[in-house]
Amino acid sequence: MDHDNTMKHGKQYRAVVAKMEADKEYTPEEAIAFLKENKTAKFDESVEVHVRLGINPKKSDEMVRATVILPHGTGRAQKVAVITATKEKEAEEAQADIVGGEEIIADIKSGKLSPGTDFDVILATPEMMPKLAVIAKILGPKGMMPSPKTETVTVKIKEAVEMLKKGKKVSFKNDDTGNLHQVIGKLSFTVEQLAENFQTLKEILDKSKPENMKGRFIKKLYIASTMGPSLTLKA
Repeated sequence: MDHDNTMKHGKQYRAVVAKMEADKEYTPEEAIAFLKENKTAKFDESVEVHVRLGINPKKSDEMVRATVILPHGTGRAQKVAVITATKEKEAEEAQADIVGGEEIIADIKSGKLSPGTDFDVILATPEMMPKLAVIAKILGPKGMMPSPKTETVTVKIKEAVEMLKKGKKVSFKNDDTGNLHQVIGKLSFTVEQLAENFQTLKEILDKSKPENMKGRFIKKLYIASTMGPSLTLKA
């Protein structure tokens, strides 16, 4: 634990950190129970998993990107945009927030629609794939470019929208430093619900090791709440 960093936080935070066992590696259940018991915020905090990966983020063949269906969701409904010429009715019935075809692409390109503000995730049907190239530079850096790999290019629009709206289906990818961050629920969830979400994420992550990568894939695992400290997990 970085002493200087701890001093920047308030008294409540420092009191929680004081209860932590130095250098202890917690089981997911122990860590989640600790965060729940020592909650200080007045709002329902998110619970996040942070992973230090052994990949080289500069190598394109060592990128980590996958989709996971969390059994209990994240507790956060996502705003979903659907770009389609064939499944508009399905998308509307599933209550997608934005539905359309090439006009949606034009609105994203012009800045009228903003990724991360107007929508959290974007789905497309296969026939729209070639047309998405013009917004790849906008969506790509945010990790929001529809792709068959993350099942965001799909013909099963109704099913995909419903999963996303419930916050159950999430996509993750490593950041520029080779680390990964993913919300797995809220502190109001039970220990069991959060632990199940964690195990589901970990199973998918274990299967996501790049084929060309040498050495240890998962170097460190941490779990934290929005306002709470970060606890080291047994990797």
